[in-house]
Amino acid sequence: MQTLLWLAYGFFWMLLAFDPVSRFTWVLENVLALVFVVFFLLSYRRINWSRMSQVAVLCFLVLHAIGAHFTYSEVPYDEFGRLVGISINDFFGWERNQYDRLVHLAYGFLLSLPVLEALRLAARPSPNLRYRYPAAVTVMIVMSTSMVYELIEWGAMIVFGGDEGLAFLGAQGDVWDAHKDMFLASCGSLLSVTLLAASGYLNSSQIEEATMHITERDR
Repeated sequence: MQTLLWLAYGFFWMLLAFDPVSRFTWVLENVLALVFVVFFLLSYRRINWSRMSQVAVLCFLVLHAIGAHFTYSEVPYDEFGRLVGISINDFFGWERNQYDRLVHLAYGFLLSLPVLEALRLAARPSPNLRYRYPAAVTVMIVMSTSMVYELIEWGAMIVFGGDEGLAFLGAQGDVWDAHKDMFLASCGSLLSVTLLAASGYLNSSQIEEATMHITERDR
């Protein structure tokens, strides 16, 4: 099942690779995505990611692929809404394209579980660490990686400048764009960890089974 999901994502990604709004921005966006996908798949040798984690990662990658194709500031979600008679921007009173905000929120919400599973494996020798601290560290990792991404965007703007740099930055004139993006990623992570804790997943055997797998080659 997981293999089919990854193949479906690959097909979807290839479709969106054709004729993006800005090929330069598409390349910049997909460099990081490619590094992430390679790391995640190679890590399967040590971590038997749960199905829930893989679905969460794939959902985030789909959202990112859409943003990379259109550029984050030009994703036509409002136009799609108007096809069914609903203007999302008018309904919420938005004056800018909010797709980037959605993806930053999704980053924290969707990727917290795989981060948590990896931390539980790293803390396996210590039962105390395995149950008490990974949830808090997960939120910290999401916050810090969100900050790193904002620094990458800033660096790309300095290096490339012009319209292409602005397209990758995606601030749309909001001077607080980076702060809001990091805040939403943090909120997404806090919400995810809270829901996992409330559901009992943090202390369940499911996450243990997801993180206790080590191949015979690694033993």
